[in-house]
Amino acid sequence: MLPQKLNFKNFITLLLCIFSATLMSQQAFHNFGNVQIHDQGQVGFHLDLINDGTFDQNVGFTGFYNPNGILTVSGNNRPIFHDVEINVSDDLFLEVAMGVSNFQEFVAGYVQTPRATPLVSLDYLNDAPYLGENDDRFVDGYASMTGQLDFTFPIGDDFRLRPMRIEDQAANNTARGAYFFEDPNSPNFFSQNFDTQSFEALLFGISIFEFWDLNGDTETQVTLTWDDNSNIPSLVDDLADLRVVGWDENTGEWINLGNTAISGNIDNGEITSEPFIPDDYIVLTFGSSNRILDGDFEIFTAISPNGDNLNDTFKIQGLVQFPDNEVSIYNRWGVLVYQQKAYHEVQDTPQGFRGISDGRATIAKGEELPVGTYYYVLNISGEKSRAGYLYINR
Repeated sequence: MLPQKLNFKNFITLLLCIFSATLMSQQAFHNFGNVQIHDQGQVGFHLDLINDGTFDQNVGFTGFYNPNGILTVSGNNRPIFHDVEINVSDDLFLEVAMGVSNFQEFVAGYVQTPRATPLVSLDYLNDAPYLGENDDRFVDGYASMTGQLDFTFPIGDDFRLRPMRIEDQAANNTARGAYFFEDPNSPNFFSQNFDTQSFEALLFGISIFEFWDLNGDTETQVTLTWDDNSNIPSLVDDLADLRVVGWDENTGEWINLGNTAISGNIDNGEITSEPFIPDDYIVLTFGSSNRILDGDFEIFTAISPNGDNLNDTFKIQGLVQFPDNEVSIYNRWGVLVYQQKAYHEVQDTPQGFRGISDGRATIAKGEELPVGTYYYVLNISGEKSRAGYLYINR
């Protein structure tokens, strides 16, 4: 009888010799047919796995073990395992995507995926959790999530775990991400450069040390993490000025994605963006807010009009110095929902934008606008127009 609890010392390796599955010269387990690990089944791979058949209906336990080298998973078809343990001293290399449907544990070594091929990833299915990740054990490349819960990608690079978190709705249609500890001006695995000197007017500077790739078609807030190698002091003195930024391929510039929550200190912490659709941006990193106008000028890009007198209206600090101004706000379909000249005179009054339509276009006057992301344009006579995202939360 197989043991109920499995570890590296007492693990029993099952040699599966099922129809059309062949063990090739003791170098790899090569599946050409239809293999399944049943409930309570426990299988350990001490050799490479090549999957050219069906190997995705597993409900038992699978371990990958090599105390002195590497292991590789390859083939034409993605294997999917139920419970997975990874204990490979010199890393588990994926040449084909591999799925985990219930639980995964990092014990030793990284999971390496080809960064030039994002679809080859370690795939967490059905909200499968994991544990054991640290600076010595993570996905060095791409991981994906499909499920209904918030998810933190166990990703990193250069011997550093650098997680990225998404909200539950973003995982419904599969979200995929990776971390790159390299200069976005000269990335190694992308066909284009991401010029850190090209950014919208609301930004002041962009990190040259790192970036993330996040793929997904559902709006979400994203939380990025930093450590002392991120050189955050090169961007800001005050963490309140830090922003998540994304590279917009259409405009060829970095866009301010906001700062709705921040924790930690200048050497270690995390920042959460405003909601956005990941597929609208090629990569993400850190930027600093722009105060380039004379005086202390800053645009606050989130409002919560709930009557508590805190962030009830859209505010632009320092705008009084530029009285010839106009603010226009649009919903995500480009419909104008608010417009006001000399906005500095009304921003602290009931006439300031507080998530209520002023009756333009197809939006009825006085109608409370739904929670979500909007787009503002600030025109100042003699200055470059400024535009960006504004989030309404109630």
